[in-house]
Order: sequence, then structure tokens, then C-alpha cells
Amino acid sequence: MQTVETLNEGLKRAYTLKITAKDIDKKVDAEVKRVAPQVRMPGFRPGKVPANLVRKMHGEALAQDALNSSIQDGVQSLVSEYKLRPATQPSVRLNDDYEAGKDAEITIELEVLPDVPTPSIDGLKLERLTVPVDEAKIDERLAELAGQSKSFDEAPKTYKAKTGDLVVMDFAGKVDGVAFDGGTGTDMSIEIGSGRLIPGFEDQLVGVKAGDEKTVEVAFPEDYPVENLKGKPATFDVKVTAVKKPGETKIDDDLAKNLGLESLEQLRGILKGQAEQELNGLTRTYMKRKLLDQLAAGHDFPVPPTMVEQEFDQIWHQLQHEAEHEEDVEAAKAELEAEKDDYRAIAERRVRLGLLLSEIGQANGVEVTAQEMNMLIQQAASQYRPEDRQRFVQYIQQEPLAAAQLRAPLYEDKVVDFLFDKADITDREVTREELEAAIESDDGFASGTHTHDHDNHKPRKSSKKAAPAKEKAPAKKAAAKKDESLSEAVAEAELVAEEPVKKAATRKAPAKKAEAAETEAKPAAKKAPAKKKAEA
Repeated sequence: MQTVETLNEGLKRAYTLKITAKDIDKKVDAEVKRVAPQVRMPGFRPGKVPANLVRKMHGEALAQDALNSSIQDGVQSLVSEYKLRPATQPSVRLNDDYEAGKDAEITIELEVLPDVPTPSIDGLKLERLTVPVDEAKIDERLAELAGQSKSFDEAPKTYKAKTGDLVVMDFAGKVDGVAFDGGTGTDMSIEIGSGRLIPGFEDQLVGVKAGDEKTVEVAFPEDYPVENLKGKPATFDVKVTAVKKPGETKIDDDLAKNLGLESLEQLRGILKGQAEQELNGLTRTYMKRKLLDQLAAGHDFPVPPTMVEQEFDQIWHQLQHEAEHEEDVEAAKAELEAEKDDYRAIAERRVRLGLLLSEIGQANGVEVTAQEMNMLIQQAASQYRPEDRQRFVQYIQQEPLAAAQLRAPLYEDKVVDFLFDKADITDREVTREELEAAIESDDGFASGTHTHDHDNHKPRKSSKKAAPAKEKAPAKKAAAKKDESLSEAVAEAELVAEEPVKKAATRKAPAKKAEAAETEAKPAAKKAPAKKKAEA
């Protein structure tokens, strides 16, 4: 084989590889000798088919296999000879005029990982903002649970309903005198004052008694999620089947026992633990963001454009999906386009930090143990149907990239914890509002929320009207950075360290068959819960 370097610019490399017809033919001869004993042909005893007949029958397929094998060997030799660390799988292209029996010229293009400078992890200084649990908030949560657990007692037939009472009713809704889909129901229970129904509906139930029939007149909100009902006046013929008064619910051991616990003290302890876990999560989010900011500020090196593009594509796809659900889709997309460079910079930051964390972890012996990996696999497998779980486990075991992606979030957290241990940390007690403000102000953008109401067409009120896309775009940019997970970049870097180059696929190779086999190996999953992005 003859190798010539044709490009060495930044992180991009290109080579031409010449494989002689003689080398390919040698591989064909070796393959003929290997398969000949297995070939069956009428008139010959098993294993006695002459090599020339084997070559005649299977020569084209064997020649293609020999070519593929030669290319794979050539790529591996190239990586070894030039001490390359590919950032992505090399692009391997066979010259268009290649003919069987002639020399083959291969073009190999790839990007390599940068030489990551020894990460500077000494002198890291972090502030840990802590928030004590507010006992008053625990009391409020207990009151909410008591309210949710309250019972209602049947009221006398002559009793008139008031705010806080439960009305059980049948109803039939009409718009322009015509019934509409989802507008009819029976035995619906509604607590007057709960705000669950269209504005004005519950107010008109005040004073009704069991057995009453009443026509309720309301108008659907302008932002109601069903297009043909937005802003339309409607009538609902209501028949009250029962009125119930709320019973007394005390915050005591009985409340806890109704929830399957032993005592109020145990319930309070659980609520306090949940609050502490949530607050600790916010504290960690802030600390990790500050840690990553320090690492990013202290390390600047080129990153593979393809890795950045892949990361950007993930961010962009998500943002485009969100824009599709904005009130003014075109304005939202225009706003995204105007800030496209900012999102690309975020993608580059993630890739650089992913490479840094991977380098730090490898240099300091941070690893995910076999036991931890097995737990991750079992947790992920539990999201699938029972009959598909073993297939999922096999898929993870056979696919290095899938395994790396599964392992990466835990690996990232372990590297971050290692750096926390190395850092000089000072503690400062703040309120929850101050901590949340500190996280939000880190980007200089206001936070934003997206609410989606997929309710049916019963007389329920719609979700709050969304803000115009132009006002929400900065929040998206903040979210893109705040919710950043370096796990994909960490997985890629870790995978490259373990397996620099997979087998190269070439023209005429049975790529479709390989893809089909991979598809068959993936379990038919039930819809798994969306994974949360690691905080950054």
C-alpha cells in the first residue's frame, strides 16, 4: 500500500491510499482457501471443490470482500502510522473509475481531535449558595395535601351550593345551537371556585340544588386550544345530580395514614427531604455552571467542526421544534435565525468542555464501574416492554456508541464531583429566590416557561396565553445554555479513546444489510420518559 498525505490544515486531514491489484488478489486467494472446505457442489465430495471453481463461482463477492478488507486494514494502518486520533469516523471513498482486477485508489478524509492542553484544575474557586428548608413551605405543602385529600359529604336535597362545595352534574354543550365534540359528559364532579372550568361557568353553579336543571351561558377564551371554539359563545344544559359539602380534613396522623405512611412526623420528614433534594439540585446547578465557566475561560483550543456541527444540529432541532408551537411561528423562526451564531457558539462551548471533562477524567482515573454500568443498563431497560428488555441489553453490549451515550451522564457527573473535591469552596446562605436569580442572571437573560394544554373540549379553561415569540426568544437562548448537557461530547471523546476507528464502509459493501441488522437489534420500545438534560 502507498499512502500520501494531501491535506493537513487545522484539524482536517486527507490522504490517498493506493492498494495494488496484486495485494487484493492475495487476499482473494487466502479467502478462497478459507471457504473452499465449506463449499458444496454437485459432483464433488464436501471440501473437495477445486479452488479455481470456487473462485469462478464466488469470485466477484470474494473480490469485493477482499477490497473492503484491504481498505479497512489500510485505514487502521494509516491511523497507526500517522498517530491520528479521529474525532469522527473517517470518510472513505473509492475512486469512481475503479475496475475489478486493477489497482484501487482510496481517498480518506477525517477530522482529528485536538491536542487538549493539560487541564488546569488547581486554583479552582467556587461559591456554594445554600438555602435552608423553609418550615413554613412544608406547612403549606401539608395544607395542600390535606386539601387534596379532603372528603365531601352528601348535602340535604334542599341545600344550595356555595363556593367550596362539590357539584356533581351531567352537561351538554352547544355552540350556535349545535352540539360539539367533547362537550357532553355525565357525573362530572367540580368544586366551585377551583377554577377548572371556563371562566364564569363555576360562578353560575352557586345556589344550585340536587335535581336542578340550569342553562349555563359562557364564552370560550380567545386562546382556547381548539380552533373552532376560540372566543365562541356557548351554552351548557346542566342537570345537577348531587351537591356535597366538604368534610373537615385535619393535618394529623390520619392524613399520613391515608397516604400509606405511619405518622405525620414521617410525612413531614419525607416532604422536608424532597425540599432539600430540590434545593441541593439548584445549588449544584449553580456550582456546576460556575465550574464550567472557569474551565471554559481557562482553556481555548480548536475543536473539530464536525463535532460542533452535530452538537449545533441537536440544539437547533430542539429550538425549531419549540418555535413550531409558538403563536407566531414565522416571527419565532426569524428570531432564531438572527441568533444562530450565538447558538453555534454554545455548541462549540459544549464540545470544548466535553473534551476537557473527558481529558480530566482519563488523566485522574475517573471511571464508571462495571456495577454502575450494569445498573444504568437495567434502569434504561426498565423503560421497555418486558419482552424487549433483553434485546435492549444485547444492543447496548454490541454497540459501543450506545453504551458510551448511556454511560456519559454519570461519567460527566463523576468528573464534576472530582473537580468539586479539588476546588476551594466557600459557603453562603441565601434565599431560594436569590439562588434562582443567581442562576438566571448568569446568562443575562430572563427565564421563560412553555405551557401546553392538551385537554379535551369539556368546559375547562385554557392554559395561559403564550407571550409573543419575540419576547420569548432570549429565554430560549438562556435555556439552551442552562440545560446544556456535555454528555454527548463526553461520550464521543470517551468512545474515540476506546475505539479510534470503526471498520470503514466502502462502495459496493453490503451496507444496507448491516443497517438492517442494526435496526433488528434495537428493541421496539414503548414510549420512554424524556431524559432530563444534565445541568450545566
